Amino acid sequence: MVVFYYQKAYSPCDWAMGHLPPPLFDKLLMARRKERADLRWYSTIDLARIISEVGFSCNRCAKCCTRAFNGHVHLLDDDLDRVRGFAPDALEPAFPFDFCDQHGTFYVSGYTIRSQQDGAGSCFFLEDGNCRIYPARPRVCGIYPYMLHREPDEDGIIDWRQISGLNEHGEYHTEISREQALSLARETKQFEEAVLDHAIAFLEYTGDYFSRRGLRHVRKVYDDRLRAYRQGAVLEVLVYHRGRFEPWQVTAGKSVPVQNEYPE
Repeated sequence: MVVFYYQKAYSPCDWAMGHLPPPLFDKLLMARRKERADLRWYSTIDLARIISEVGFSCNRCAKCCTRAFNGHVHLLDDDLDRVRGFAPDALEPAFPFDFCDQHGTFYVSGYTIRSQQDGAGSCFFLEDGNCRIYPARPRVCGIYPYMLHREPDEDGIIDWRQISGLNEHGEYHTEISREQALSLARETKQFEEAVLDHAIAFLEYTGDYFSRRGLRHVRKVYDDRLRAYRQGAVLEVLVYHRGRFEPWQVTAGKSVPVQNEYPE
């Protein structure tokens, strides 16, 4: 008999040795796969219509380039490789981290752009209100403020959200051609699907990694290590990128990659 988890085959020997994905990962994977299936069914035409109705136009306020307004920039693998090629010091593990094992090692699904450590958390590449790498900016910056997430509203009702920061920045009700709206809608769906593909790959890999090493996610250890971090402790963080973990050491205000190869 062969059992399939995460589209991988596990034998009866794996069952006997305990080499099966922890239930937490199985549950999260089911949710992400459903989200991806729902996204694929969402009408590109409907999204293009919403984009046309909103008519967003950038007025260079640079709010979207700050963590105070937008949190961290999500980097896909292609984004990461491109930025790493010309500005490796601009990168750091994305926070908050996703998991922490019983030994205190953290695991996170990817990277983000460092902030300038100012009050607003301005992007590393923001200078005098302008992006210094605009032609090579990450994909999420190119489609912003458009998005396609299922999130709860103020009443707790889960529905699609298509615009970030509506009426809080930029200008609205400008004219957008049907062709441009359709192009933006397609790019937005492609980006959101790529994000979910990456999240699923991370969960598959991390679940398998945990099961084969007898690891488990422990919330108390997670919280205890973060408290120590805020008091100056160094955290060991494994960052997922292109099918493997890259090790980092993280302290408050500083993240440093560990140069030696991490055993997979």
